[in-house]
Amino acid sequence: MRLLIIEDDREAVSYLVKAFREAGHVADQSLDGLDGYALAREGAYDVLIVDRMLPKLDGLSLIRSLREQDVATPVLILSALGQVDDRVKGLRAGGDDYLPKPYAFSELLARTEVLARRRAAAPGTAEATAYRVGELELDRLSHRVTRAAREIVLQPREFRLLEYLMRHAGQVVTRTMLLEHVWDYHFDPQTNVIDVHVSRLRAKIDKGFDAPMIHTVRGAGYMVRADDGRAP
Repeated sequence: MRLLIIEDDREAVSYLVKAFREAGHVADQSLDGLDGYALAREGAYDVLIVDRMLPKLDGLSLIRSLREQDVATPVLILSALGQVDDRVKGLRAGGDDYLPKPYAFSELLARTEVLARRRAAAPGTAEATAYRVGELELDRLSHRVTRAAREIVLQPREFRLLEYLMRHAGQVVTRTMLLEHVWDYHFDPQTNVIDVHVSRLRAKIDKGFDAPMIHTVRGAGYMVRADDGRAP
């Protein structure tokens, strides 16, 4: 599973991140509601674990906002408020499960795994095995990339980078998103590793064609789109 834990207690979130990683899962963290909301909208997470009492944006408002934006990622709410009315409010706000504090990590782990399985089994939630943007095609199963029927040979990291960009075609993908989802690490966003790899990928994808498909969005990130090639 890939999880996002939104919890303002630094000690608690540090423990949870470590525990989930030891259980074989990938866990990101956020210490306030606004940052957590932004990450939840950008990231491809299997489950969100959201504390109810958060600074800047409370947990229930965060969940409502996500649901209003059609973000369907399952949410498990953590809260010291454990009365029936509290749980009902959490579920009605868009939560999928509610676990009162204090709790055992083994139960939290089991509940998140159940939510992840439900999502994977739901119709229409299976990850695509191929992506197509204009004349550019990527097949995840055969690891084959073509543009206008011409095969393009990519290195593994270049393939993952293009796959992520194509999955979010027409959307701005930030350097931080690429570092977290293609490299799986939290590097300094100022590092030029992203620019170097995008430059190499662009040379392979756009070389010999009149219209570029990989665009740099100044001050924001990158985007894959099929159009007349004009800069965004």
